[in-house]
Amino acid sequence: RFHHTSTSHLCSCSKTVSDEKYQDPFQLGRKDLKNLYEDIKKELLVSTAELKEMCDYYFDGKGKAFRPMIVVLMARACNIHHNNSREVQASQRSVAIIAEMIHTASLVHDDVIDDANSRRGKMTVNQIWGERKAVLAGDFILSAASLALARIGNTTIISVLTQVIEDLVRGEFLQLGSKENENERFAHYLEKTFKKTASLIANSCKAVSILGCPDPKVHEIAYQYGKNVGIAFQLIDDVLDFTSCADRLGKPTAADLKLGLATGPVLFACRQFPEMNAMIMRRFSKPGDIERARKYVLQSDGVQQTTYLAQRYCHEATREISKLRPSPEREALIQLTEMVLMRDK
Repeated sequence: RFHHTSTSHLCSCSKTVSDEKYQDPFQLGRKDLKNLYEDIKKELLVSTAELKEMCDYYFDGKGKAFRPMIVVLMARACNIHHNNSREVQASQRSVAIIAEMIHTASLVHDDVIDDANSRRGKMTVNQIWGERKAVLAGDFILSAASLALARIGNTTIISVLTQVIEDLVRGEFLQLGSKENENERFAHYLEKTFKKTASLIANSCKAVSILGCPDPKVHEIAYQYGKNVGIAFQLIDDVLDFTSCADRLGKPTAADLKLGLATGPVLFACRQFPEMNAMIMRRFSKPGDIERARKYVLQSDGVQQTTYLAQRYCHEATREISKLRPSPEREALIQLTEMVLMRDK
């Protein structure tokens, strides 16, 4: 059980990266991501001006391209491990593009489901164009991603990446439900986190490893790295919902409570404040629930425990990726686990 373990051996992962080997992952991956958003827009050739405007609105090139970054670094790390090849294959770069398209389509749909009014510091597509058109825009981006995926022409890759779309839908359904039993509740939360966030990173990493290396052991390493980093990323996201100010986050804080969601910090806080159980079961729907729940979380060690749990996942990601042959890209992927833990927005 992750969350009952003592925290004494929860070390930070930076010790595995010596200063002289340190390379900024975003610098290292930049060359492979040049023109990423222009290439995505080429995939989204649209007949109607309005649909084009909606697609361009999210693919404005201002995102950090965190997922494509991991994918191209993993591609290089696996290629070097296999035959010391320093090049990213065109099909591997396509996976990075497809990953960003699937991710963005899921954001558009999430914002509709959540009735969100801001994302990355600007108004959401559903606020500007309305819910119906936003749903269709998300569908359109997914269909364009599916066409790009078919063009890779590899049935294994198609089945690995279509799993992501299935997981996204299942994860959204999990989020709409809740569990009465405390232990089941935590398992439910971690499964939802895997399906909604980590599956995309895990399966995209696996896909590029399959394209770059025939060894199933390497495919498993890539998958496990992506899975663990993805879960840690979401855990930190859930922490920031309580600790970050809205300006830094680019979306309102306590947003999860407003949606009736009990994330890691709430579930840990519930152990110290059992009166939160009733609030979780009614999804914080009574007047004053959100403010009280937020207060309980900040009075408890919920934020700290969730951060420790994220450290565990990052440590596991580092342990997995360290099985590959040393390379600047492998070190950058280790460094990325540290950046996931340190981010403040």
